[in-house]
Amino acid sequence: MKPIDFTVVIPTFRRPLELREAISSVLDQRDVEIEIFVVDDSPERSAESVVASLNDQRIVYMANPKPTGGFPSAVRNLGWPSGRGDFVHFLDDDDIIPPGHYAAVKHLFAKHTDVGVVFCRIDPFGNCSPTQLQQEKLYFEKAARLANFCQRLRSRRAFVACLMFHWALLVCSAGVLRRRCVDHLGGFDPQLRLREDVDFYARAMRQFDVCFLDRVGLRYRIGSPSLMHAPNLTQCDVDDLRAAQHRTNTRYKSTWGVFEFYALKIFARTVFKFV
Repeated sequence: MKPIDFTVVIPTFRRPLELREAISSVLDQRDVEIEIFVVDDSPERSAESVVASLNDQRIVYMANPKPTGGFPSAVRNLGWPSGRGDFVHFLDDDDIIPPGHYAAVKHLFAKHTDVGVVFCRIDPFGNCSPTQLQQEKLYFEKAARLANFCQRLRSRRAFVACLMFHWALLVCSAGVLRRRCVDHLGGFDPQLRLREDVDFYARAMRQFDVCFLDRVGLRYRIGSPSLMHAPNLTQCDVDDLRAAQHRTNTRYKSTWGVFEFYALKIFARTVFKFV
């Protein structure tokens, strides 16, 4: 049995066409060994036929016995414990990995053996309006500039400060982690419905260090409106976001201290204004 480089976990919910594209983009990666866990959160097992039609032994179909109704953190946590890869990638079912990305990530991890997280530039696309797509492109261009600034500082705390208090440097699919880091963190916080990726990556970056790969490694599909930048949130979403931020902040203070927490907050709200 060949050693596996990348365990790819794809949570999915009733998006068969997009799922097929996402899986195909992973299967097309070269010079790495991969395995894919498709975790179906739909009660009717809508993704099972997609996996069967691709007929590839590297893909494992997993049906969630208790569909969550919209908790991606819990769904992702069903997949990664079964993996054998050195690295873990949580890929959303409507995103696409460009050719050669995994090989570049593997090379960067080999070069920086002390780093636990690698994340990349994001290229948004989709059927949204041209105005919205341009706004998304500008957003992720700024994210890349900020990531490069943090990289020059050579400080994991700078990445964490930016992510928690200033700007979302990445979306979930843009990062890859060493398996041992995911093991140590216990995966995503299953109590968080929203902002679970910020919580997860902030914990991973602070504890295991991080590198920014300054090349497009994710084609990020934009809906209309974008969930990430929706102009009008429901009261439920607002409440869940506040609760998630409070939980993340409380855990950070408990783990790394109140002084560091507020120092990073001040740093983020002063220094990053001028980047």
